[in-house]
Amino acid sequence: MKKFLLVCVILLFAGGGVYAQNYIFVNSEKVFKSQADYNAAIAQLDTLAKQYQKNVEDAYKMLEEAYGNYQVQRNYLSETKRATKEKELADLEKEVQQYQQDVLGPKGDLMKKRTELIKPIQERVFAAINSYAESHQYTMVLDVVNNQTLLYYSPSLDKTQDVINLLNK
Repeated sequence: MKKFLLVCVILLFAGGGVYAQNYIFVNSEKVFKSQADYNAAIAQLDTLAKQYQKNVEDAYKMLEEAYGNYQVQRNYLSETKRATKEKELADLEKEVQQYQQDVLGPKGDLMKKRTELIKPIQERVFAAINSYAESHQYTMVLDVVNNQTLLYYSPSLDKTQDVINLLNK
């Protein structure tokens, strides 16, 4: 009877060990960067971001110039003209800040364009990871890029290249 219990305990631990290894690691950043359309989208977004940033900087320069001109003319303006100019400058500053939010903010044009370009690629990559995991009966996929508590993993569990190969079929 003791031998039977010992064999059961050993089988239980052995079975648990097999189940415990039913996961893989994937480097999502490497997978994304292996896709030509992703790299093209990132390049397009970088170009767009630089243009938007230049436009914002130009708008702030224009605001600074307008404020500088006002400072020079301030002593020569009547009280009503001074108040009008100050209101114009305040309105212009609000417009520039609003433009900056509209193009670079979290709900701005750049973020909308990023979503438009990256989301289909992201969905395709995640579908490939899911398909790979399901076809190989893995119960969990961990991303080595976004896992801040990951201290070590065996390279044999890294299936990044397999996912890339699946995407490139």
